[in-house]
Formats: sequence, C-alpha cells, structure tokens
Amino acid sequence: MTDIARRVYNHNWKIDPIIRSLIDTDFYKLLMCQSVYRHNANVQVAFSLINRSKTIPMADLIDEGELREQLDHARTLRLSPGESTWLRGNMFYGKRQMFQPDFMEWFENMRLPAYHLERHGDQYELTFEGSWPEVMLWEVPALAILMELRSRTVLKGMGRFELQVLYARATTRLWEKIEHLQKIDDLALADFGTRRRHSFLWQDWCVQAMIEGLGGKFTGTSNCLIAKRHEVEAIGTNAHELPMVYAALAKSDTELRDAPYKVLQDWQADHDSNLLIILPDTYGTKGFLDNAPDWLSKWTGIRIDSGDPVKGAEMAINWWRERGEDPTQKRVIFSDGLDVAEIERLAGLFQGRVKTAFGWGTLMTNDFRGLVKDDALAPFSVVCKAVSANGAPTVKLSDNPKKAMGPADEIERYKRVFKLGAQDSMDVLV
Repeated sequence: MTDIARRVYNHNWKIDPIIRSLIDTDFYKLLMCQSVYRHNANVQVAFSLINRSKTIPMADLIDEGELREQLDHARTLRLSPGESTWLRGNMFYGKRQMFQPDFMEWFENMRLPAYHLERHGDQYELTFEGSWPEVMLWEVPALAILMELRSRTVLKGMGRFELQVLYARATTRLWEKIEHLQKIDDLALADFGTRRRHSFLWQDWCVQAMIEGLGGKFTGTSNCLIAKRHEVEAIGTNAHELPMVYAALAKSDTELRDAPYKVLQDWQADHDSNLLIILPDTYGTKGFLDNAPDWLSKWTGIRIDSGDPVKGAEMAINWWRERGEDPTQKRVIFSDGLDVAEIERLAGLFQGRVKTAFGWGTLMTNDFRGLVKDDALAPFSVVCKAVSANGAPTVKLSDNPKKAMGPADEIERYKRVFKLGAQDSMDVLV
C-alpha cells in the first residue's frame, strides 16, 4: 500500500500528475457522454467553475502557474490500449459492451479541448467551450485538479513527521467511520468522491479501506480508473447536466416543460435495468413526479440529491404506490452531503420500506476537518456546471434554492413553467 505521507513529502510533479488518465473520472460522465454523442453531438456548450463557498479565496490558495500546468497535462492524455480494452470488454451493471464501437472509436481519439483561465480578485474564472461530448469531460478532472492543488498548497508547508501524523489521524477517522457502517444491515454504499477528493492517492486508499472493511456492503466506486485498478464495480447513471442542457435547447414553454422527460426517453433508448435511475430534482422533485409519464414508474429507482432527503424519499414511495408499483422492490439512492450519522439515520428510517443505497462523496474522500491549523484542509463546495447550450443560458432550480443557478429572469421563468412552489433552504455542506 502506498505510503501517502512519504509520497507527499517527496512530491515530483512529472511522475505524480493530478489527473493520470482520461478514465480518472466518474462513470456517469462516460455513460452520459455516450448518450450525448449519440443524440446531441453537435450541440455547443460552455461549462464554468462555480465556487459556492465564496469565503474560500481559490486564487490566493492555488498558484496560477501550477493550475495551468495541471490543466495542460490533462489535455495531453489519451485513452491507453488497456483502458480501451477495459471499457470495450468489461461487464458493467451485468452488461457487456456497454460502450458501443462508434463511441469508443471517437473516445480513443479524443483530447480535452482548450480552456480559458482568468483571475478575478481572489477567485478564478475557469471556462470550457466547444462541442458537448468533448467539453463535458472536463468537469470532473477540472474539479479534482483544483481540490488537490489546494491540498498540496497546505501540505507543502509540513514536515515529514507532521505529514505522517496528519495521515495517521485521517486514516483513523476513516476506519472509525467504516466500523460504524459495518453495523448497518443490508447496507449498499458506493464511493462518489472523485470531484472533491483530497487527492487521487487518498481516494484510492479510501476505496481499498472500504473494500477491506465493508466487504459486500461496498458496492463500488464512481471512479473508473480506481474501479479498473481494484476490480470493483464502476458505479453511476446520469446527472443534472442532461436536463439542464435539454431545457436550454427548448424553443417554447411547452418544450421546456417536456425537456426533463425527453432526457429520460433518450436515456431509456440507450440503457436498461439498474441504469434506469431517475434524478428528479433539477426543476423540483414534486412537480417532476406529479407530471411524470406512467412509464417512468417502471424504472428501477430514484436518486435524492438535494433538499430534505426524508421528504424526497417519502415522495418517491408515495408516487410509486399511487402508480401501482411496490416500493419495497424499488431503490432510493441518497447522494447529497452524506456522512456516517446521516447514512445510519436514513438506513434506519427506510429499512423494509424501500431498498436504500448511498453515494458517499466528499466526506469519505476529503474529511480532514479539524486536522490542521485554521482548518485549512476542510472541504468546500465548488462545482463545474454547464452554463449555456447553443448560446442559451442553462438553469438549475434544485430542491434546495441555495443550489440554484442561472440568470435571475430565467430562474423566474423556469419556476413559472415548472410550477415550483415554496422551497426549504438548506446549507450546502459539500
């Protein structure tokens, strides 16, 4: 097992780049990319960095030259023969040849497109523009680069003994969490922590700890490279990006109202079984479910990613019942700001009522809270989102207004079209 403290102390940029591979990304990005390549390859999009934690001065914490060096390195990467073989031939969700030959041929020749980086005060403006299938693949590596550079900046000032103590404490903290999780009956938990991880090495170590500590209760990781290395399931389905871009492309209020369902219609044409997971909160879960076509109730489950998770799960259970479906045969995946206490609470509340699963993210792969002076390694909330499609702005409403994004006038229009009522505002943790 890698001695992380020693590796950090003896850092060498050229042998230890932050992004090591094009598959050092989340599985859902590749699934979505194939769907976008198939249905919307010519759509032009812009993605932009959004720091929700305004008190974190990223431009003061991260050297611009080092940031450019890491972004430039990511642009040199291409899919290796071994990675291509794994994607072409491995079984994902019980299915072989998940990725079709035409998509794989495109992906094997793809390089990440150019980026635009500027400093504004104590923040960075980082944007990516171009064809949707190419630009979307920047999201995860860009965030991972930013988060790890911030970690490296803090760690540079530490001596070797101090680093050993830091990682010993972080290791103990993670293992204590695993010991709590071992006690949960019928737990199904996956690593969703790539985008805001402390570092690649630490995420890889966390996954190894989960494999050993949880056994069959650990269902896999969203990170494709780590899944390949440790021969565990690559986990993921789809994200808010799809309905946000489809909605931005709508030519009328009617098309806008139908956009979230058009997304899932296209998704169903490409996938089946356990990949049929609804993400309903982009423009409000209640309105989405109230107006959903009946065929969606046949899908495998729902992911709850904002708002009150208990309300969201109860809403899903009631929706299935109203449509003649048995909730105990459906799956609710919780993925918003989770840590052990919340996982324990939700697992207990819904035991026997629905199948639960948990996508554990930042507080698995980046929980160094309170371990260094001034809490300088505490995780913070930064995202990289699609902000326009074919020149039209994108909008996200969410079940938590603090996660909303888009121009104010468009937000009001979307609220009207989707009949979004009062929302419960909740702090965005990570």
